[in-house]
Amino acid sequence: MADSLDFNYTSPLAGYENAPPLPDERTDDGKSYVNIQTGVKSVAYERFIEPLDNGRRGGFDIHVYYFQNNPQQTQYARELWERIRREFPELRIYTFWDRPIGPHPVAMFEVNLFTPAQFGAFIPWLAIWRGPLSVLVHPNTTHEDDVTHELERELKNHTERAIWLGERIPLDVGRFKSLVAAFRRAESNKGE
Repeated sequence: MADSLDFNYTSPLAGYENAPPLPDERTDDGKSYVNIQTGVKSVAYERFIEPLDNGRRGGFDIHVYYFQNNPQQTQYARELWERIRREFPELRIYTFWDRPIGPHPVAMFEVNLFTPAQFGAFIPWLAIWRGPLSVLVHPNTTHEDDVTHELERELKNHTERAIWLGERIPLDVGRFKSLVAAFRRAESNKGE
């Protein structure tokens, strides 16, 4: 697991510094607030916000995990994989792995999402149909700034920015961390 202190966060209110105060008025339900209506929806309804990848990789990877030594989970995962291919043929669906691969400590298959509409349709569907399986939803980000290396982005995407459905499965991020450390050492040696 990555330490949250390893990352810097931009304020979520960046760009709204001069916005008028929000009203304290409540709606009829007495619980939720009345929001200022501008008549303009967020661009996030149409395309993924930066730095999410709106290109070839897609904005999100979905990893559906199953314990490969558990026959019931293996069967359910294979049936889910087939169902996704039939119900969501527009999505990119990868190999049904029967063993751990990369930082993924158990068997899994992967699905890519390319639009907010796909995300909005597939994630609620998967919340219902994932059954006994755990699911990692992580963003794919593009170049965010001039100092963050691709490996650091991947580490952050798989840890700090990860969303889980079901039980969280600890990823083996040791390789990410060692490669990031080697990159940082090489960068600091350039300055000497």
